[in-house]
Amino acid sequence: MIAEINNTETAGKSINIIYHNFSMNKILVIGSSNTDMVIKTKKLPAPGETILGGTFLMNPGGKGANQAVAAARLGGKVTFITKRGNDLFGNQAVGLLMREGIDTQYVVKDPKFPSGVALITVDASGENSIVVAPGSNSNLLVEDIPTVIFETAKFEILLLQLEIPIITVEYSAVTATEHGIKVILNPAPACSLSDNLLEHTWLITPNETETEAITGISITDIPSLEKAASILQQRGVKNVIITLGEKGAFVKSENYTGLIPGVKVSPVDTTAAGDVFNGALAVAISEGKEIYEAVVFANRAGSIAVTRMGAQASAPYRNEIDLQIH
Repeated sequence: MIAEINNTETAGKSINIIYHNFSMNKILVIGSSNTDMVIKTKKLPAPGETILGGTFLMNPGGKGANQAVAAARLGGKVTFITKRGNDLFGNQAVGLLMREGIDTQYVVKDPKFPSGVALITVDASGENSIVVAPGSNSNLLVEDIPTVIFETAKFEILLLQLEIPIITVEYSAVTATEHGIKVILNPAPACSLSDNLLEHTWLITPNETETEAITGISITDIPSLEKAASILQQRGVKNVIITLGEKGAFVKSENYTGLIPGVKVSPVDTTAAGDVFNGALAVAISEGKEIYEAVVFANRAGSIAVTRMGAQASAPYRNEIDLQIH
């Protein structure tokens, strides 16, 4: 049934519009927008190896844009801030975001840097290897983020990632927190994070690799998950969700600590699974769901995404989650 709905694009979008009209809780996403160039192969190439691939796809991507689209398709009222080049890729990306019902009025056009691109190889098992040329994303500056948006727009959630300058991420998190906005930080790709940023993060969502990079704890079992989550909380984060792929997610929050199992599926492409998870999480929390319930919802969204090729193209619509539940 899910695959059938996915092939009926108009039906999916008409239902999505209904949810947009009734959604009152606003989500602000600040992050990257890329164009993904994807090649499917039997296996990922080893260093120095040249292999012949199969299907080539060119899709809109970037962690920020992926999460914005995922949230919009699941019923969120989304505003997206990014910096794009004055080129074909940038023009096309903004047009596609607008088609998803996303507010793009604060997207900045960069006169110097080109739009970001990502080169992605996906093997037969759905695993991927990604190289990103950030372009204009690396030039999204603090002055590109209008302070007034935090003061007047009444956002419930700010969703951030790390494909833009860390100083811009930290500024956005601090300013949002000062205005009572819950900050969700998806710390990908992994880098060093300041205590100031973590202290202004309501919820952090690293995967196993990112968790080890931030905390120094190798994730091998439940005790190591608990230890890593405790370190993040000691550094100031209020709530921690460590994503574990098909195994689900480990949660450490005020109301729940433990592993929430994932949904078993046969993956085709895992490229944007984490982005869909984070977008879905933001929607669920903006709707007032407790973190446990929000993770269950996000796991379902992510499990649908991995059964499809592409980044934004893989994000499910709200009616597909409802069908999975029932």
